[in-house]
Amino acid sequence: MDEKKIFEEMIEILRPYTKDQELLAKATLDTHILDDLKVNSARLVDVIIKCEDIFGVSVEDDEADKIRTIGDAVNIIKQKLG
Repeated sequence: MDEKKIFEEMIEILRPYTKDQELLAKATLDTHILDDLKVNSARLVDVIIKCEDIFGVSVEDDEADKIRTIGDAVNIIKQKLG
């Protein structure tokens, strides 16, 4: 799966957790999930679990701790799908 497809799927995963959908519409790989999209840290855990389900990967705790931006998540998933 290429980066663009993973990014598009990440946007869909984040949609229910993002209050301001306009921010999500303008999101890039550099968009900070907590600060820019206002997703709280407990919801970020839900996002990561959803990623695991959708992409069929397992994200370790130390990897999850490094996810700050959409690009961070995309890179980890891309690496896992290898």
